[in-house]
Amino acid sequence: MVSFALSVSTVWTRPLVQEAEDVRYAEVYLRKFYRMPMSGGPRSPRDLSSLEMKLREMQNFFGLKETGQLTPETLLVMREPRCGVPDVENFSLYPGRPKWKNHTATYKIAKYTTDLRREEVERSIHVALNMWSGAADLDFIKVDHGEADIVISFETKVHGDFFPFDGPKGVLAHAFEPGDNMGGDVHFDDDEIWRTGHRKPGFNLLTVAVHELGHSLGLSHSKDPSALMYPKYKRFSLTSPRLPTDDTLAIQALYGKRITKPETPTIPKKCQPNFSIGAVTMLGNEILFFKGSSVWLRTPWMTSWSRVKEGLISTLLPSVRSVDAAYNIPHTGVTFVFTGPKYWMVQKLKMKSYGGSIYDYGFPTTVKKIDAAVHLREYKKTYFFTGHVYYRYDEALSVMDSGFPRKIQSDWPGIGDKVDAAFQFREGSIQFFSGSKAYNFDYRERRVLYTIKANAWLGC
Repeated sequence: MVSFALSVSTVWTRPLVQEAEDVRYAEVYLRKFYRMPMSGGPRSPRDLSSLEMKLREMQNFFGLKETGQLTPETLLVMREPRCGVPDVENFSLYPGRPKWKNHTATYKIAKYTTDLRREEVERSIHVALNMWSGAADLDFIKVDHGEADIVISFETKVHGDFFPFDGPKGVLAHAFEPGDNMGGDVHFDDDEIWRTGHRKPGFNLLTVAVHELGHSLGLSHSKDPSALMYPKYKRFSLTSPRLPTDDTLAIQALYGKRITKPETPTIPKKCQPNFSIGAVTMLGNEILFFKGSSVWLRTPWMTSWSRVKEGLISTLLPSVRSVDAAYNIPHTGVTFVFTGPKYWMVQKLKMKSYGGSIYDYGFPTTVKKIDAAVHLREYKKTYFFTGHVYYRYDEALSVMDSGFPRKIQSDWPGIGDKVDAAFQFREGSIQFFSGSKAYNFDYRERRVLYTIKANAWLGC
């Protein structure tokens, strides 16, 4: 079965003398897209009943008021740019509708348009196919000679498939469902003006191609107006093209999800001169140092640096992949771990943790992540550092203290104006990490006691 794409008409204004012409137009539309049967002669009551039923069906599909009458709003929708395949259920298949059995399909561009450079055409088709293969278990291989599963060409008028094009401002393209011979092929009407951007006049090739290739892969239309498989011709972002959710679910329902083999993260060399720490906290009897997806563990009073353990965060904290900040409250045995706008409550390594939002603390929505956090047990206060400022949170009252945020440089002199990590090792002082340096800060006297290399804590 062929799927026609994107009929284009001028905007309609409805003079009374055109009423009969409008009805004829609507009947053609409903026969084409809603399978309304042909009338055998003069209009009968049965024909009028069928027309009303199909109008209601069409109005329901597009979210219009279901009057069963040819209202101005209904006719406007009928005349809008759209794809020509009949409107069916949300990404459902036609009865017996096939799909490609092999999840790797070949394609070739047999005939190019003169409106664009060959590289522009190839790029548009490549991006369109990548949008589908990025979501589903599909791969595409471009071939330049011989046979291909999907043959793409720019044609005009009669071009050998029994579905002639109608010249400018009509059908833009059509595609055939998966199968032998012409199955999967896509034809673009070369009487149209093709563009790679949203310039006018003309039509964006990528926009049309991604919709038509969806039909080539076995998809039908969606009722979701945000979907690329929605019948109406629509624009979408060309700077970062991606499939909307409905199209993603549609292609995955046919071919399954794209399964990518995750790359094994490498653990950075901790003794490099400019090594920095991303987050630090105590958890039980160990200090955890985080950087990227890696973590190092040491006991506070170890006598041998060779006992520093290293590994991936995900092996110790199953819910977490990276850590921006962390702090612990010793008397509760709970450690809080932050990633972006989320946090997790951890009580034991390798055990399930529970999460929430940083906005539960009372942060303004302008704060998107926490850089560092430290809890001072003698005050029952937690200090959060983000950018060049810090906040103070009262753990006993579960409220953010008033008068914050304040500038780091003003209240914590000597440690710089940005903090990467912090933790309380002994009462009276905080270990701050900024870049490749670690500062031992006496918070009672508000001064830096000494500075060492950050990776000295890891035995370097």
